[in-house]
Amino acid sequence: MKKRIFTGAGVAIATPMLPDGSIHWEELGRMIDWQIENHTDCIVICGTTGESATMTDQEHIDSIRFAVEHAAGRIPVVAGAGSNDTRYAVEMAKEAKNLGADGILVVTPYYNKCSQTGLAKHFEMIADAAELPMILYNVPSRTGVNISVDTYKYLSGHPNIVAAKEASGNISQVADLRAACGDDLDVYSGNDDQIVPLLSLGGIGVISVLSNVMPQQTHDICQLYFDGKVKESAALQLSLMPLIHALFIDVNPIPVKEALNMMGFAAGECRMPLCAMSDAHRNTLKTAMQNAGLI
Repeated sequence: MKKRIFTGAGVAIATPMLPDGSIHWEELGRMIDWQIENHTDCIVICGTTGESATMTDQEHIDSIRFAVEHAAGRIPVVAGAGSNDTRYAVEMAKEAKNLGADGILVVTPYYNKCSQTGLAKHFEMIADAAELPMILYNVPSRTGVNISVDTYKYLSGHPNIVAAKEASGNISQVADLRAACGDDLDVYSGNDDQIVPLLSLGGIGVISVLSNVMPQQTHDICQLYFDGKVKESAALQLSLMPLIHALFIDVNPIPVKEALNMMGFAAGECRMPLCAMSDAHRNTLKTAMQNAGLI
């Protein structure tokens, strides 16, 4: 059995920014503490929601270091280490290891894309170098690349490749990869609206945007399911669907940072080219948050 990084709800944590666009470290610490107090099962730093795409190399390294040091072993920390440049991803994976991360999250190459053979080689090189448990991140809507079931099956044989974050939205593909890989590859939902369906196929949790604003409830969706309370888990998931949809009414992480600001966190604005929400979208988000009891 491979090492399992976490079970339950991991938060793809947003990165708070000061008005000048620099990282607000004090607020990031407050957010991590609040997540842990509300039973988030893992901190995922420098993911899509964390705006890793617009971080400098030093900010990326500093963010991983900060999250590891601030979490201080209370819960695991997974570091985003993906890139469309394999050499860069290898170096970032090594940095994550040196900084004490418990695992890495590696997205499929974007823009230049690649064949399935190239994809397998890309992930293998990173996994060999990292010497850390590695989660494959499949989000074809952002990258233009889908990990095929055959590629999943091949990669599941690597000792360091332990899981997949599946954000393809394709439940049939998830069923096929579970059938193909079995216990050789854990699966996390990468979509908050599909947590229970993924759990029903043998998934072990979610890497979540929703957890930024509702860590306890996202944890509870998973825990209720694990405790055999499937109806209760599904009911909680369904009750949160309006908020989940509102958090994706604009490009992630624009809405979730706006939501955090509404809740009293100093999340700040996103870095360009992500810009502020329209008033109409902000009002929709505000209504959903009010109905969920967040504000």
